[in-house]
Amino acid sequence: MSRAINVNATEAEVIQSCARYGATISAIETLASGGTRVVLMNIIAAETMRAAFGRKLLTGTVRRTPLRTWAL
Repeated sequence: MSRAINVNATEAEVIQSCARYGATISAIETLASGGTRVVLMNIIAAETMRAAFGRKLLTGTVRRTPLRTWAL
């Protein structure tokens, strides 16, 4: 099971929902295809949030914003 979930919600909505359920966020990003990708600190938190988001979970392939690292 993965700690990462993709949700059809804004970052602010995801942060608020995770706080409500006591799920600590490890990483969060807005998806290029719409919605938010959130990585929780542990599997239990991820399962809790999957249940909380229910129908808002995105399934299938999503387009992420590429991370750009520049060499100096």
